[in-house]
Amino acid sequence: MNTTAQRSRKFLVIADNSPECRVALRFAARRAVHTDGHVTILRVLTPGDFQHWMAVEQRMREEALEEAEGLVHELAGEVNAATGCIPEVIIREGKTREEIVNLINEDRDIAVLVLGSASNKEGPGPLVSLLAKDPTGAFPIPVTIVPGTLTDDAIDVLA
Repeated sequence: MNTTAQRSRKFLVIADNSPECRVALRFAARRAVHTDGHVTILRVLTPGDFQHWMAVEQRMREEALEEAEGLVHELAGEVNAATGCIPEVIIREGKTREEIVNLINEDRDIAVLVLGSASNKEGPGPLVSLLAKDPTGAFPIPVTIVPGTLTDDAIDVLA
């Protein structure tokens, strides 16, 4: 008999202002609902490089944090409206790939990284490109890449 408590599976979505982020978020939210899981939204802020002007650096950091908080709360509202669930939101500062891996390693309930691919001619988008650039440094969990062209109805059927 297995006496360990069943852990809740989390779907990790990386927050940015791209349309593909919202596609990934909806897919993750719908999968979470269908699998009794949860959504975790991560926003990574890239550190500034203004060591000579500490006041400027501090103000830029504050503005970036305010913008990040607004974005993750807006995205959390979208998840709540679509599913009735309240996602976990996390804001970190650092290099995107490193912070994603650090979070995955820290939170063993994160089971799937969900990314949206861009639907334009410039390529698949920064997050999918980041993943493709370094296949040797693959993430320690499965990655689901959702086409950015999917409609909400298509996502609801698939997820």
